[in-house]
Amino acid sequence: MADTYLVTGGLGCLGAWTLHILQRAGKRALSFDLSENRQRLELLMGPDEQADITFVQGDLTDSRQIRSVLEQHGVTHVIHLAALQVPFCRADPPLGAAVNVVGTVNLFEAVRHTHVPHLTMASSVAVYGPPELYGPGLLPADAPVAPRTLYGVYKVANELTAQVYWQEYGVSSTVLRPYTVYGLGRDQGLTSDPTRAMAAAARGENFHIQFGGAMQFHFAADVARQFVLAAEQPAGGALACNLGGPVVSVAEVARLIMALRPGVRITCAETILPFPAGCDGDALRRHADVVYATPLAEGIEATIAAFS
Repeated sequence: MADTYLVTGGLGCLGAWTLHILQRAGKRALSFDLSENRQRLELLMGPDEQADITFVQGDLTDSRQIRSVLEQHGVTHVIHLAALQVPFCRADPPLGAAVNVVGTVNLFEAVRHTHVPHLTMASSVAVYGPPELYGPGLLPADAPVAPRTLYGVYKVANELTAQVYWQEYGVSSTVLRPYTVYGLGRDQGLTSDPTRAMAAAARGENFHIQFGGAMQFHFAADVARQFVLAAEQPAGGALACNLGGPVVSVAEVARLIMALRPGVRITCAETILPFPAGCDGDALRRHADVVYATPLAEGIEATIAAFS
């Protein structure tokens, strides 16, 4: 049978991009999502392209269902992107834990019992604490975790779960920790404002980004490609990697947007998010054949053009 790629959270931002990339590469893709809203996917794919994808409305908290899906569809590769983001975890902590933590355990169990040898999943820079806890420079992948959000706590739990499943059951995993993802479909979450600013600029509207400081920005298409590659290259362990990349101020992102759309005003607040300014991508560069990194100005230009 042909390889089959399961994408959990397939109708989210990164999930939609991942399905898009898999479909364009001619790979068999299976979307698993509680939602049936294809709004983000429709930004990237037409009806004919979507017809190549198998859609399953599913709930990660249902352990029997997720295992059945893996068995029924002969899943060979798993890309785990489903999660409730920071605002939703804060609003409903028990639901956040059920989806983000219990759902991840359910997926690992399904992978173990269906003999899928490897999975890749999304963690976050939110596993780290605020910058004042660390010294100067980019944080290595093994820097101490100290999350300041429930979302970050849940991601730490998932990373430790991955280690146990490798040690006890031999299920290998690659965990990728994006920072601020931007691009088509990034319409919710704590760090979605830069993308919303790009969408506003495409409409000729002003926008205020509700945080400032400096951070790393990742083009959604690059992140999706990195997850596909990680799914295809078993780590031989429980590997956790930061995506790395240049540290750029939010004010510079605003400037780049305004340069592309003269007459539009993009501002940003002085609020600093409780995360380090940047994390090094050395571990990823050691293990991945390619690290995808579209230059920021190019990615912003492509995003505004696509919104237009």
